[in-house]
Amino acid sequence: MTNDPLERIAAALERISPAPLASPDFDAADAFVWHVDPERLEPVADVSRVDLSLLVGINRSRDTLLENTLRFAKGFPANNALLWGARGMGKSSLVKAVHAEVNAQGHALKIVELQREDLPSVARLLQHLRGSKARFLLFCDDLSFSHDDQHYKSLKAVLDGGIEGRPDNVVFYATSNRRHLMPRDMIENERGSAINPSEAVEEKVSLSDRFGLWLGFHPCDQDEFLAMIKGYVDAYGVEIDDETLRAEAIEWQATRGGRSGRVAWQYFTDLAGRKGVQI
Repeated sequence: MTNDPLERIAAALERISPAPLASPDFDAADAFVWHVDPERLEPVADVSRVDLSLLVGINRSRDTLLENTLRFAKGFPANNALLWGARGMGKSSLVKAVHAEVNAQGHALKIVELQREDLPSVARLLQHLRGSKARFLLFCDDLSFSHDDQHYKSLKAVLDGGIEGRPDNVVFYATSNRRHLMPRDMIENERGSAINPSEAVEEKVSLSDRFGLWLGFHPCDQDEFLAMIKGYVDAYGVEIDDETLRAEAIEWQATRGGRSGRVAWQYFTDLAGRKGVQI
């Protein structure tokens, strides 16, 4: 063993540093998940998603996101997108459905899912995507930050790209229940305790401003809730009369204490199981 302190430090750093990622085979699939420890892009052969036509009550958000994604897939400028709002209203489902629709229209587009806790490694991921001729939709689901969370600083590498800029072949979509990606009480606390309140929250609140496209999702009403279920019933060929369907659906949402796209799908899953229909 060497006695040179510098050599020992260099050897220790080499042991703990992540092994270099082999050149990913982006032809292996249209969807990938980014993993760390060790860092790798795992191809996903079968993506869990619903057809775009089954997403009811979010027509404006659907059309806007699809248009933005198509422009990007065709090689034109497009905005990063933040889908925020009520839980269970189809934010992540819309991103995955739009990706499928763009590919169905003949425009090659890859989707890479990134977990919030893996944001510190995003700079290395972007380097691999930058070197490819493919175009990538980088997707982070349920993005939010707690009071002492510093991961938001890593997100700026995706949105702004630092001195190199965001790769031209990458666009970033995120979903969140929060418009500003942080708890409301965190904003209020910093405003109330800081010497200069506006500067105290500027760095964190302005993070969401770096998304060029904001799409809001709001709770659905009863008619939209029933229309969602009816769409699933028709698409999968489940036989049930309208009166029974309406009564069961209303009872189901009452027991859940609310209506959403997720609750509609959960009721339909129960219905399809009782009817012996595969979904």
